[in-house]
Amino acid sequence: MPELIKIRKGLDISMVGAAEKIVVRQETLGSCALKPTDFVGLTPRLLVAEGDSVQAGTPLFCDKADEQILFTSPVSGTVTAITRGERRAIMGIVVTPDGSNNYIDFSSADPLSLTREQIVGKLLQSGTWPYLRQRPFGTVANPAQPPKAIVISGFDTSPLAPDYDLLLHGRGEDFQAGLDALSRLTDGPTYLCLNPKMNLSGVFRNSKNVEIKHFTGKHPAGNVGTQINRLCPINKGETVWFANPQDVATIGHLFNTGRYFPEKIVAFCGQSVKTPRYYRVLAGFDIASVAESQVTDANARFISGNVLTGSNIGRGGHLGFYDNMVTVIPEGDDYEFMGWLAPGLKKFSFSHTFLSGILNTLGSSKKYNVNTNTHGGQRALVQTGKFEQVFPFDIYPLQLLKACIIGDIEQMEALGIYEVEPEDFALCEFIDVSKTDIQQIVRNALEKLRLE
Repeated sequence: MPELIKIRKGLDISMVGAAEKIVVRQETLGSCALKPTDFVGLTPRLLVAEGDSVQAGTPLFCDKADEQILFTSPVSGTVTAITRGERRAIMGIVVTPDGSNNYIDFSSADPLSLTREQIVGKLLQSGTWPYLRQRPFGTVANPAQPPKAIVISGFDTSPLAPDYDLLLHGRGEDFQAGLDALSRLTDGPTYLCLNPKMNLSGVFRNSKNVEIKHFTGKHPAGNVGTQINRLCPINKGETVWFANPQDVATIGHLFNTGRYFPEKIVAFCGQSVKTPRYYRVLAGFDIASVAESQVTDANARFISGNVLTGSNIGRGGHLGFYDNMVTVIPEGDDYEFMGWLAPGLKKFSFSHTFLSGILNTLGSSKKYNVNTNTHGGQRALVQTGKFEQVFPFDIYPLQLLKACIIGDIEQMEALGIYEVEPEDFALCEFIDVSKTDIQQIVRNALEKLRLE
C-alpha cells in the first residue's frame, strides 16, 4: 500500500454547478484553435497561412527559441484565421474541420523498445511534446535536459473539478503507453499521484512503470506543485516535468496508433450552465457550439479552466491547451447596496466576515452561488496571517510575495521561488483582503528570473 501523504493546509470551495457524470459527444464542432498564449515564454514562428489545408498533425507554428518544438493541428481542415493582438502578436491559429479526419502517420511503436532519443524525436515531430511542462517557470519541457523526476497528478481538488476517472474511462491502454514513454525520458522516478477516495478505476490502479503515491486533503492537494513539493523539491538548476493524465493518454495514443488525436472529455460546468455535464471534444474546440444551447445568461463569464486559475475566453472562445473544464458563472458587475451589513448566509467566507464562514467551520455542506465580484477594492497589502492557513508549502508566502514585488532575486531564490507557480498562490489571492493580483505578481517575478 503506497504511503499516504496528508495535506493539512488548504481550502475547499463548494460551488453550485458540478457536472453530472454523463458524457455527450459534441457533434457540432465549429472550429479548433491553437493559442500561443497558452504556453509560458513562447515566441511563435508561423508555419502556415490563412487558407492552407492541413491534416491532423500538421505543424502550425514552432518555438523561435527551439524550432524543433512543433505545435500541430488537432484536426484536418483549413486554416481560416490567424488572430493577432497588440504589436501583431499571434494570439491564435484557427482551423475549421473538413470532416475528412485525415491524419499524418507518425508510425506506431512500443515505447519500451525505443531509446530516449527515439521517443523524444517522435514526440517532437508529432506535436505532442508541448504536453510536457517543467518547473521551474511552467514552460514547455526542454528536450535536451532530462528532469530529476516526472510527476502526474491523477486527481483535481479545484472548485467543480472534473472526475479524472471519468475522463480516462476506456483509455487504459493509451494511458499505460503514455506512462511507458514518459518513464523512458528520465533516469529518476515517474510519480503517479492519486487520491484513494477519488481514484477507483483500474485505469489508475493498474498503472505500471510508475511509483504510485497517495495524497489526501483540501485543495490544493490535487495541484501538481503541492505534490512536487512533497516528493521531489526543486533546487536551483534542477527541473521536474509534469503532465495531465488526459495528455498522457494522447501521447500513448500516438505510440499505439501512430496518429496525433487529441480528443478529450471536458467538464462544462458552473452556476450559469443549464445542464452541467461532460462533453467529448477535440483539443482547442470552440465552446460557442455548447454555449448556445446551455447558457442563456447574456452576462456570464466563460472561463477555460477553474475559477481560481482559469482564463476568461468569452462566449466564442476556444478551450485552453491544458484545460479539462469550462466554468461559466455570472459576471459580478452589479452593485450590492450596503452588502457588508447583511449576515451573508449566501456568501462564501473564509475570514468569518459573514455568518456563512462560521457555519462552514461547524461543518456545513452548503454549496454557494458565486460570481466574479471581488467584494471590495484594492488597498495596501495587509498582513493577516491567513495565507499560511491555505498555503501547504514549507515556504513563507507573504515574505516571498514581497520579494517578488520589489524584484529582489536573491531574496526570491532564498525563499523558494523555484518551487512555485502562480496557481500555487491562487487560494492566497482568493482570500486576500487587499484584493492583490498575486498570481500575476508571481508570474512577473518568474519571468524576470527566466530571462536572467
